[in-house]
Amino acid sequence: MPNSKPLPPAGVDPDAAAAELLTRRRARASVLEYANAIEVPGRPVSDDPDGDDCEQFEPLAKPLAAHHRMILARVEATSRTPHGRLMVFTPPGAGKSTYASVVFPSWYLGAAPERRLILASYGDALASRMGRRTRSIVRQQRWQRIWNTELAADSHAAHAFALANGSEYLACGMLSGLTGNRAHGIVLDDPVRSREQADSEVVRDKVFDAYEDDLKTRLMPGGWIVLISTRWHEDDLAGRILPEGWHGESGRIACRDGNVWEVLCLQARSETDTDPLGRAKGEYLWPEWFDRKHWAQYEANPRTWASLYQQMPVPLEGDLFKPERLVPADIIPTTYIDWVRGWDLASIEGDGDWTAGAKLGRLADGRYVIGDMTRGRWGPDRRDAIIAGTAELDGARVRIDLPQDPGQAGKTQVLYLTRQLSGYRAASSPETGDKVTRAEPFAAQVNAGNVLMVRADWNPALVSELRAFPYGAHDDQVDALSRAFAQLIVRRPMRISDAALAAV
Repeated sequence: MPNSKPLPPAGVDPDAAAAELLTRRRARASVLEYANAIEVPGRPVSDDPDGDDCEQFEPLAKPLAAHHRMILARVEATSRTPHGRLMVFTPPGAGKSTYASVVFPSWYLGAAPERRLILASYGDALASRMGRRTRSIVRQQRWQRIWNTELAADSHAAHAFALANGSEYLACGMLSGLTGNRAHGIVLDDPVRSREQADSEVVRDKVFDAYEDDLKTRLMPGGWIVLISTRWHEDDLAGRILPEGWHGESGRIACRDGNVWEVLCLQARSETDTDPLGRAKGEYLWPEWFDRKHWAQYEANPRTWASLYQQMPVPLEGDLFKPERLVPADIIPTTYIDWVRGWDLASIEGDGDWTAGAKLGRLADGRYVIGDMTRGRWGPDRRDAIIAGTAELDGARVRIDLPQDPGQAGKTQVLYLTRQLSGYRAASSPETGDKVTRAEPFAAQVNAGNVLMVRADWNPALVSELRAFPYGAHDDQVDALSRAFAQLIVRRPMRISDAALAAV
């Protein structure tokens, strides 16, 4: 009877051949087994520090850590989910890009024919480097034997290559344009390059627009997205997708884009009850690789630690403001209070910036009290009606201070609002100096414990904004309070409407 199994070639150890076949079968069945079966490319074998043109890489010797296995497993599961969405946040150096943006794409493209994947990043150079690493895996003999395919004969570019099984790969910069390219899935790795870029509202807007208008439109129906990022700024791309009030939680989260995203927030030091690895609060990431001295050098810088390492771009204790030093008040003193309602104006209904009106008072003993906060996203007509209605509720004793935008349009707007506020003590002035400089005098009073805050449902949003300032996504309430405080400490000359009211 003939043997049902093919004999190994002469000179080949049958046990070794059987072990190799078992390794290949396991690699096809599991992305985790696959990652252990291939040589994961590490440092480039090159004199070029960036390795931009290097074709050879030293294989990583260290084993998969727990968070590497989790990242691979969740990225793979997302790729099998129609309209799958995944965010992965980890500190620098934790290996997120190696496994999610290099190892996984090589697995995805080989595991089935006719797949198309786009790898995007902040620039073409970084995207090409990751493409070069992915291509180096595809060239490995074991990879080709696992999947029974190889690079197409006429397709070898690092940023764009095809396989003999019909799968295709494209690596590109976020802002380089993707016209004509379609994909089943997108891996977006580090959409912002640096702190300088993250602090630029212009750059943040460009990245968000590129994501919305260019990248997402390249998805085939039911396509999936994986966003891999280190958080630089509260208003970065992830921050614009996550719900307001997100505070480091992991899990399935309903986001502002209408999708439910799975979030893996892997902080350097666990500070949440939803840590994906099940760490207790205070436990550090990857202790077998990073010792405490490694983390300590970054903990000394609150902003860097909060954003890059804890994935919450604002230090918990605040930056300019220390909101925990606000004094809560259920009842404010009945003695005379000098009140000012300062306004910060926006004009888009339902989206964008907020209009905020902060009612701030000075007590007879020199302390201050935040008595009310009116806030909303209103169009011009509704906004102006609410300003007038708020003045009526406040009464004539509460002064009103409005910002005046530059140019004739700003003068016209203030003139219109002042007429609407006839009978009230309304003042206006252009903004001078930057937001931080304007906020510093009021912040000094808050941080000294000289500011009371009436307990109300608007407290949490205000405290969150104070803690985030000046790095947060919004600063409308801070601007309104800064304006009111400036009016309280420096009385401006009375306008005609003031004099008329005083004469009554």
